[in-house]
Amino acid sequence: MQYPFCAVVTGQSLITHDIHHIQNERFSQVELFLQQGDVVFTNFESTILGKHGGWPTKEKYFGYSTAEVLDALRDIGFNALALANNHAFDLGPHGILSTLEEVAARGFLHAGIGTDETDAARPGRRQLGSREVSLLAFYAGPGPANMYAENGTASRPARPGVNRLKTVRKIGVPDGHLRRLARLGSQLQSSHFELANYAQPEDPPEVVSGKEINFYGTVFAQAADFGRLIEVDPQSAGSHLSAIRQAAARGDFVIAYLHHHHWEPGWQDVPCWVQAFARMCVDAGADLFVSHGAPVLQAMEIYQGSPIFYGLGNFLFHVHPDENEWDPPEVWQSIVAACRYSASGCLEGIDLLPVVIGGDEQTAESKTRRLVPIGATENVARDILEGFASRSRSFGTEIAISGNSGRIAVPAARKFG
Repeated sequence: MQYPFCAVVTGQSLITHDIHHIQNERFSQVELFLQQGDVVFTNFESTILGKHGGWPTKEKYFGYSTAEVLDALRDIGFNALALANNHAFDLGPHGILSTLEEVAARGFLHAGIGTDETDAARPGRRQLGSREVSLLAFYAGPGPANMYAENGTASRPARPGVNRLKTVRKIGVPDGHLRRLARLGSQLQSSHFELANYAQPEDPPEVVSGKEINFYGTVFAQAADFGRLIEVDPQSAGSHLSAIRQAAARGDFVIAYLHHHHWEPGWQDVPCWVQAFARMCVDAGADLFVSHGAPVLQAMEIYQGSPIFYGLGNFLFHVHPDENEWDPPEVWQSIVAACRYSASGCLEGIDLLPVVIGGDEQTAESKTRRLVPIGATENVARDILEGFASRSRSFGTEIAISGNSGRIAVPAARKFG
């Protein structure tokens, strides 16, 4: 017998401080909203410094957490974590191993990192509520090649790391500019050996053709106008889509998660390649698609009866107070979404709770207090919901706003089981 089912999703959780001690009525409101879900999902935007140790793999935007933050996430209601993101490898392979052990010890449904490539690509699977839930999580970069999990060979040991969705960034330029770049490369007399000396692990494969140039690690491609071009590797995407199909064929409720930092110049805009990939995941059988990366709330759509959240921004965001790039108010505002399914497996509607990390008044003095999200009220709540509704309307999604909450009604949807 099937029962109604609820999946609650939030912005990403970059958590480095224990939040057990925080007593706030409006934070309690958020906790209650989370705890109505059978599956309560976030992206754990960190890595654990545990018994395996580790050391910093980068300079700026480095971070790690201790295992007590996982207890905090569990206690406020989360039971499902994506682990594939740009911070997962901040302590190297040792951090990957510690994170895997500590997350598993607390019983979280999780996916996105592993002891090797096969393990990292494996979906997490657990019964939550009345459903078997499968979670798949992947990171699309950018990032150094050595952060991604790799299987062992006869000459190379396996590498623990992140589950990768392979992408290549290209810079589109008109033909005349491409020819000038080619001439400049010739004048610099850049040889294969010189390029190898300057190569970085994240550089794309060497490209030499009439329409593309690898210019010291950046691929320039002939295009009608200037612009960023992100191409998803078909073979990489195909393997992930195959895993989604297999999970859906078992009758599981399937969550597909994408993390990426290939943002548009307007960071609340949805990249075209993400929309295309999200729809491919739904076509393969995903019942829910969630993405993070740009630290702001983007848009959503209902596609083939499945919710697609293109960017849920932040839920917990414990960054250093001196990092002024995170000052814009939209960084500290998001929504929590409760997706409700009928006993027959159809999406019936989505309830939306707008939240503000730290409070409505964001000042320099309040930076150190931005530890937890609280329910937004009055004008702030309406501004968050109206902005979300405006961006989502272009994807065919209509959001009804009433007071401090929003609602998406779904008249017809497909079954997930």
